[in-house]
Formats: sequence, C-alpha cells, structure tokens
Amino acid sequence: MQLSKELNTAIALARTAGKAIMEFYDSDFLVEEKTTKDNHTEPVTIADKTASKIIVEGLLKEFPDDGILSEEETDTHHRLDKKRLWLIDPMDGTKGFVQKNGDFAVQIGLAEDGEMKLGVVFLPFENVLYFASKGNGAFVVENDESPKLLQVSAKTDFTEMILAVSRDHRSPKMSRVDNHFGFSQEIQRGSVGLKIGLIANQICDIYIHLSPRTKHWDSAAPEIIIKEAGGNLTDLFGDTILYNTSDVHNHNGILATNGVSHEKAVKSLRPLLTQFGRLRIQTIR
Repeated sequence: MQLSKELNTAIALARTAGKAIMEFYDSDFLVEEKTTKDNHTEPVTIADKTASKIIVEGLLKEFPDDGILSEEETDTHHRLDKKRLWLIDPMDGTKGFVQKNGDFAVQIGLAEDGEMKLGVVFLPFENVLYFASKGNGAFVVENDESPKLLQVSAKTDFTEMILAVSRDHRSPKMSRVDNHFGFSQEIQRGSVGLKIGLIANQICDIYIHLSPRTKHWDSAAPEIIIKEAGGNLTDLFGDTILYNTSDVHNHNGILATNGVSHEKAVKSLRPLLTQFGRLRIQTIR
C-alpha cells in the first residue's frame, strides 16, 4: 500500500504544528484545566488548541472523506462510519510543555479498518522526527539531517534491559513491576511517543504503562513506528489495540517492547496484574 501523500502530509503538518507550539513555549501562556469523560482534570493550553486546528484543517483539506479523532476536538462519532481514521494528539505531554522541560510531541496516525497504517511523532523542542508506514520501515530525522532507519535492540534478559518510564506517573505498583523484572536501569521521560522513540532508537528496550487512562491518540502513531522498527506494542495482556472504536480509552494499559522480549514480558506481567486486581476489559466497538 502506497501512502506517500498521506505520510508527507502528516509530516508537514506535524512540523507546522510543532513550529506553532514553540512560538508559545517561551511566552506567558494561560494554562486551563479540562475535565475528561472519566472525571479527571488535565492541563490544556492555547498551544494544544492551535496545533489541533492546524492539523485537523490540513487533513480535512487533503483527505475530506477520512474520519478525524483529535484530543482537542469534539468527537461526533461520525468517524465510526469511515474506513480510514486519522488519530491526532496535537501535543502529547502538555505537562512537559507547561513545565518547560521539553518532553512533548505532536502525534499523527492513520488507521484503516482499525489497524495502524502510518504514524508521525515530532518532538519540537529537540527537532526530532519519527515516522513510519506499514511495510516500509521506521525512520528518525534528527536536526533536519538525512533519515536514519530504526531498529530495536535484541535483548531478552530483563536484567540487561532499560525501562522507559513516565516522569509524572510513578506509583508503588510501578515500583513493584520494576523490582519484579529487575531492569538494569530506567529513563524517565514524558510523552508516550517520546518513550516509544527511545525504544525504536535502542536507547531503551521496554515501556510498561499500567494506567488505564491513556487514549487511542496517545498510542496510535507510536504503535506503527515501533512495529516497523521491529518491536511491538499491545495492551498489558498482549492483545492488539483496535482503533476507531466508540470507546477510545486504553483500559488495559500499554506494553511496548523490542519485540523479541514481548511474549516473555506479557507472561511476567500476568501474576502482577492479578495481584493488582486488573482484569482484561473488552473493547466496545
């Protein structure tokens, strides 16, 4: 399947949105609190909204027949009737943007019949671009240099593996997971896309996100990138995430690995999930 127009459009829009985000980065922007459907509050800024507008309008102009799902736009569910769906997180890691630590990313993914076909993750602060399309490999562009093919590590011994972990979501349960696996070290960064990039680039080897609160736009673009780099991304139970469903929550968490260790990681997690009282939740189409 040739998706060159789709990929080039997504890359251009991610870079344009990233440039707009950086124009707000050093300013005194207002931070608002939005309440999600599960009654949690999250920060949102004018940068999130501006980036979303740029990406959504750009995609609708080029692909008017496709569905759109963006974190910062109202979900009308009209997308459920579409074969193709664009999943957009205009700024994954808004906390990193607010705290000005550089950990945020623009994420754009395209799914067809619920399966990811392409993804773009752009880190505006670092000027690092990850992109992939199904069957064509995953690449990284650093500081506008030539694209470099990505390939995950081949480690299978957890005691030799490096864990990518969130900056702001550390919990006693995550500490138990870390101790159970015996990882050699961990790297704390924000944004799902950023952490998946670390695995694809062999800086880390595994990412375990226990929380049920991420959404499809958090995992969509990163999924195809890590898979095309030879890794894997599923829920914590090892099940494939199906996109373009009415419920967009990743209720069963996220597990991303270098691929060769994935099944072993799923099995190692199983007793801990039982202890935590985590039961597999079926996807609502």
